[in-house]
Amino acid sequence: MSTQLLDALTFLEKEKGIARDVIIEAIEAALVSAYKRNFNQAQNVRVDLNLDTGTMRVFARKEVVDEVFDSRLEISVEDAGEINPSYEVGDVVELEVTPKDFGRIAAQTAKQVVTQRVREAERGIIYSEFVDREEDIMTGIVQRQDNRFIYVALGKIEALLPVSEQMPNETYKPHDRIKVFITKVEKTTKGPQIFVSRTHPGLLKRLFEIEVPEIFDGTVEIKSVAREAGDRSKISVYAENEEVDPVGACVGTKGARVQAIVNELKGEKIDIVQWSEDPVTFVANALSPSKVLDVQVNEDEKATRVIVPDYQLSLAIGKRGQNARLAAKLTNWKIDIKSEADARELGLYPREDSFLPDEKEEEYDMDEPLNIDFDNQD
Repeated sequence: MSTQLLDALTFLEKEKGIARDVIIEAIEAALVSAYKRNFNQAQNVRVDLNLDTGTMRVFARKEVVDEVFDSRLEISVEDAGEINPSYEVGDVVELEVTPKDFGRIAAQTAKQVVTQRVREAERGIIYSEFVDREEDIMTGIVQRQDNRFIYVALGKIEALLPVSEQMPNETYKPHDRIKVFITKVEKTTKGPQIFVSRTHPGLLKRLFEIEVPEIFDGTVEIKSVAREAGDRSKISVYAENEEVDPVGACVGTKGARVQAIVNELKGEKIDIVQWSEDPVTFVANALSPSKVLDVQVNEDEKATRVIVPDYQLSLAIGKRGQNARLAAKLTNWKIDIKSEADARELGLYPREDSFLPDEKEEEYDMDEPLNIDFDNQD
């Protein structure tokens, strides 16, 4: 028995990652439970498990008292003195009470308890592993789905992908490999419960950190993210080193880096803009791809009025207001967009300082038609 027990402890320690002390404690607790249940004993007992010999011994623990009221828990000073004269009132005496057939009964009864304790220890290890991975990205395998969740295998545990966190332009099939963002790790009575998302802005941020080495090493910093999952996103980036082009680093050679992220998000459009602490420049950049003639700032209300060319008004606003809405989320500024004609009529444009820094008026040959891509107006 000793060899089998030691082999089992070694296996659980290596394969399950559970410390030997935890397993031994679980076994001893199970044996105490087995003894009390099978022999109808209510006294305070302790089980000694000897790993060298593989033997189990049960000891009843009794307190030394002057007058005994419960013989299961107490022992008189006189009786304790017969065992050892040095015992005094208040000491605890241990008496061996191991039944002859205890080994067989203990093995049968303790199996379930030991299994439960080992399962709890495993759950604790899994919780400790994943609680530090909140707001991180992992690759999982789709297992199954019901009306509320898609179940995604993340190693030893299944994570829950709620319907509200699933991208509307995606379908999920069993065995599909998908990247998910861990939003929450909870400790429940049934073990750790992990919730993941495909729509969280953090997923986009983590994907850029994976694809762009300059972001991973801190050369380029992601300042803010605005996302409408499955449709369009905007991300602002900044580099302390003026020689580094943060937007170019994220786009990659021939757009390879950003295209890899677009593919992972099943065609979601991504606008990468340069961050600036100047709200005029930042808001103008955030409204990309539309051209901006002027940005008027109201610091008190944290609001801006943006003037755009007449022919780019719909592009600046975007389909169902999406471009303007994402720009407002990205910059954390309210944005009111007006066409050049309306602004002139209201006397809001031009101003002496109406042009953005480093901006120049473009000169057009009015005899030649303007090449405007109306397909991208939304």
